[in-house]
Parts: sequence; C-alpha cells; structure tokens
Amino acid sequence: MRIMLDTNVLISSIIFKSEIMNEMLASILKDHRLVLSSFVINELKDVVQRKFEGRFADLDRFLTVLPFEFVYTPDEMDEGLFEIRDEKDYPVLYSAIVEDVDILITGDKDFEDIDIEKPEILTPNEFVSKYVQTNVN
Repeated sequence: MRIMLDTNVLISSIIFKSEIMNEMLASILKDHRLVLSSFVINELKDVVQRKFEGRFADLDRFLTVLPFEFVYTPDEMDEGLFEIRDEKDYPVLYSAIVEDVDILITGDKDFEDIDIEKPEILTPNEFVSKYVQTNVN
C-alpha cells in the first residue's frame, strides 16, 4: 500500500520518538511505500525551523536517508473534493486523494469527521493496531 504521513506524524517521528512511531515507520518502510507531498515537506521544514531550530540538522539527515516517493502538491487545487474545518489541512488530504494514496496517517483531529472512501485516514495507533504484524511466540 502507498501510505502518506501528515506533518504532525513526521514531527513526532523525528523529534518525539516513541515505540508506536518506530513500529509504524518500520512497518511502512518494510511492507509498504511511504509517500510524502511537497506541502508536507515544506510545512515540516517551517515547523522545525520555527519550533525546534536546533533540530534542523536532524531533519535534514532524516529526510536524506528516508526512502520515500515524492509527490507534488499543486498551488491551485479543486476546492470541492471535501470539507475540512482548518483550511491549512486541505492540501494534505487533497494530495493524498489526487495521488491515489491508500492510507493517510495523521494525529490531527480535524480529519476525524471526514467521510471519504479513499484514503483511509488513521492515527499512528490505529495504523499499528490494524496493520502491523506483531510476533507472537
């Protein structure tokens, strides 16, 4: 499956590492295809520069070694595909829809009320619970 991560999930993966984030990312990289949009990458750089200035080198290293498919988020988008409370979140889901991504992983509550067939919108915990195979002895 092609899986896109939202900015907040990437920040958590880089800055606030946790077991769930590590499991999620390891599973995506092993069993699926990671997709990142130009909008998310640009937003990620802006947030890290603004809030975690000392971690910008970590971000560069992370993105340099992370294998992902890059997709472009157009500046002009069809505004009628769905409704979302925060208009700044529109490009994230728009990119996932037009690029035919299977799953969008986000921690943003504004995505909870969106009812679309594809992509499936999940939190990191939901993704791990549903798709990550645990080793049972």
